[in-house]
Amino acid sequence: MNKFTAYLKDSYKELVHKVTWPNWDQLQQSTMIVLGATLMITAVVWVMDFVANNSMKFIYSLFKS
Repeated sequence: MNKFTAYLKDSYKELVHKVTWPNWDQLQQSTMIVLGATLMITAVVWVMDFVANNSMKFIYSLFKS
């Protein structure tokens, strides 16, 4: 049990005294970068899905009787 409480105390000290937390402006900037990247990747995946779907529909229509 002593090891566990020592671990908790050390973790708390590290989070409070050693970790550098971003300020509000850095946090907003990072959030906008993540949102922009997420939207861009979502758009790329949507386009790839759209093209693949329509390609497969076209290929299947060639072999339809």
